[in-house]
Amino acid sequence: MTNQRQALRRSKSNRIVAGVCGGLAEFFGVSTFWFRLAFLIALIPGGVPGILVYLIMMVIMPSE
Repeated sequence: MTNQRQALRRSKSNRIVAGVCGGLAEFFGVSTFWFRLAFLIALIPGGVPGILVYLIMMVIMPSE
């Protein structure tokens, strides 16, 4: 039995801005809603933490 995990990549089909949340959701097998909610919550204390993490993930994660 092989347990292969999909590579961490930005999603082309499940995206709103750059596909970071869609890619994370596909990688972890969770609904995209939860990652979008997490980034939205990270935006609340002034915006910088959420935007910074999202931009870093956008640069690091390759596209599909």
